[in-house]
Amino acid sequence: MREVQSRTGAGQVVVIGAGIAGLAAAHRLLARGARVTVLEASDRVGGKLLPGEIAGARVDLGAESMLARRPEAVALAREVGLTDRLQPPATATASIWTRGALRPMPKGHVMGVPGTAAALSGVLSDEGLARIERDADLPRTEVGDDVAVGEYVAERLGREVVDRLVEPLLGGVYAGDAYRISMRSAVPQLYQAAKTHDSLTQAVREIQAKAAAAHQTGPVFMGIEGGVGTLPLAVADAVRVAGGEIVTGAPVTELRREAATGWRVVTADRVLRADAVVLAVPAPVAAALLRAEAPAAATELAGVEYASMALITLAYRRADTALPEGSGFLVPPVDGRTIKASTFASQKWGWIADENPDLLVLRTSVGRYGETEILGREDADLVDVSRHDLREATGLDATPVATRVTRWTDGLPQYPVGHHARVARIREHVAKLPGLAVCGAQYDGVGIPACIASAYAAVDQLDGDLRALRELTANPVQSLHGGAGE
Repeated sequence: MREVQSRTGAGQVVVIGAGIAGLAAAHRLLARGARVTVLEASDRVGGKLLPGEIAGARVDLGAESMLARRPEAVALAREVGLTDRLQPPATATASIWTRGALRPMPKGHVMGVPGTAAALSGVLSDEGLARIERDADLPRTEVGDDVAVGEYVAERLGREVVDRLVEPLLGGVYAGDAYRISMRSAVPQLYQAAKTHDSLTQAVREIQAKAAAAHQTGPVFMGIEGGVGTLPLAVADAVRVAGGEIVTGAPVTELRREAATGWRVVTADRVLRADAVVLAVPAPVAAALLRAEAPAAATELAGVEYASMALITLAYRRADTALPEGSGFLVPPVDGRTIKASTFASQKWGWIADENPDLLVLRTSVGRYGETEILGREDADLVDVSRHDLREATGLDATPVATRVTRWTDGLPQYPVGHHARVARIREHVAKLPGLAVCGAQYDGVGIPACIASAYAAVDQLDGDLRALRELTANPVQSLHGGAGE
């Protein structure tokens, strides 16, 4: 083991974790004049953003789109030279596979919660639509400090709304259970509106009216030619050009505070000393590293639960296939299907179709919170169940020319009721240690803009500026579903 001295001194920061949050933090730190070393345990940067290929076609093997109505992700892409490669989806039309048929994804809702019963016509039964109409006559339902999305919406509008629409939309973002997911953290605008309205449908209509008055234009989501998995690669390149060091295959084994010198960061073959540390790793890893210096924060982090999922990517000869129009479809768990969504990647992203005119690429996703059996199956079994459900939903019966299964074990942090309070406690404990900040998907939102916003707030915190942190605490970044199959 060697002790690193050449990069120490005032303004030395170690970022632990090279997912998009850690890389964004490093990029921002370098712009502010810090000297930065990024340590990544795995052999690559990017975390849950992973570019790949199938049958020669470039694809995403992780997240495939980013919310464009928040500025952070698109702005960072522009800063690192990807302006010309930013592309909105070629189609934003999606479906929902429910009650035995592919049905058009309803409009006029907030994460599946409608402003009127008519908005869900065709997706819900007549009884389900009638139940929504009762919302205006029900007494007020208090949301308190927090409440589960599914529990609250079911009480106001009936379970069918939750089971047929809210659940698949939230499941696409968190791979979670709508009846456990925090409304305050996952759908913050709905939580705030519900606090001040007796009627939930009235609250949704007000949200929609405010959105219309804001005159937001442009696409809701954005992709990148070559895949959003190329974003962290471009950020990493920019970090290196700016003088930052990125070390992969370097898991941190010890993190200690030293009164005289700041922080001591230990890996298998070196010891680094830094004025500050940004911890941009999943909750279990952060818990292990903070156990010595911040045991209370470590205990809170150890309690964060995760869901696992798998993406099955399939490539077909275009001449052998015929798919419905649109970007894909979502699947409510209540219908008992194995897959939870499918994205028609070649139809959703124009660059895939342009680069591979003879291929049709699509993908399915499986796995929700608490499901372990399905993810324990062999890759071939996951391909088979995906093909079965695709055949049932779309009639697609061709044999793929290539398949890939990508497993994301413990890939998505869960946001149960009380998540915001847990995050506040973690940050309160961390704030007691000078020169330490945390960021990542387990705090303020799971989407790409949320992770970047979390990183920027961490950098500001190291500079003594807590405004961004307070804003995120008060208003977590809502992570929307990017159409289907996200």
